[in-house]
Amino acid sequence: MVATNTNYDRKSEVKAFDDTKGVKGLVDAGITEVHRIFHHPPESDVHYQINNSGSDSEATQFSISVIDLQGLDRLDSPTKRKEIVAKVGEASETWGFFQIVNHGIPVEVLEEIKDGVRGLFELAIPVVYNSNFDLYSAPATNWRDTFLCYVAPNLTKRYHKTCIKDVLVEYSTQVMKLGKLLFELLSEALVPSHLKDIDCSDGLLILGHYYPACPQPELTMGTSKHTDNDFLTILLQ
Repeated sequence: MVATNTNYDRKSEVKAFDDTKGVKGLVDAGITEVHRIFHHPPESDVHYQINNSGSDSEATQFSISVIDLQGLDRLDSPTKRKEIVAKVGEASETWGFFQIVNHGIPVEVLEEIKDGVRGLFELAIPVVYNSNFDLYSAPATNWRDTFLCYVAPNLTKRYHKTCIKDVLVEYSTQVMKLGKLLFELLSEALVPSHLKDIDCSDGLLILGHYYPACPQPELTMGTSKHTDNDFLTILLQ
């Protein structure tokens, strides 16, 4: 990534951007150069791979655990659940995160929620969303807009009558089911029944990020290094 000049009135430029329709508004306006507030400093290269074999290749610095949930509740294989729970426990204690496959959420539901969120940003009428929650404090702004909606225990009222309500309900139902399963596995691996007992699985907040085409992608990023402050984050795509 290219280093850029940071000697400018960032506060004023951030305020000017905040008064517009987010990154989507900049793209719609036909900008050809990325504003300086989006310029990210050079980052050192970090190589990684998603690996479920347990062995690292020489070209990688670390690998991400991939946990296959297929066969989790098979009656003819009582040891399968114990194997998956053990993998969840090891990944949680070692890394604090892991990727799951064969999670059971239909592909069509995942496609519908992506299309629905994209559709919200492309509506001709205004929609409430934000661009960067740390817009005024971050050293660089991320090239994205974000749709945010509390779904459980109650759906945010302003989305009751939008084009995305039906898919939000279906998607959230599927994610809540998966989330409860993951809490069960985490509890079995780490602290039996504790997460369910303290109602960790009762709430759901959905974030939908929108990344419009960027005229100078080498200068910016769609997201920056961060740590989520919630207990369970499910990223599905």
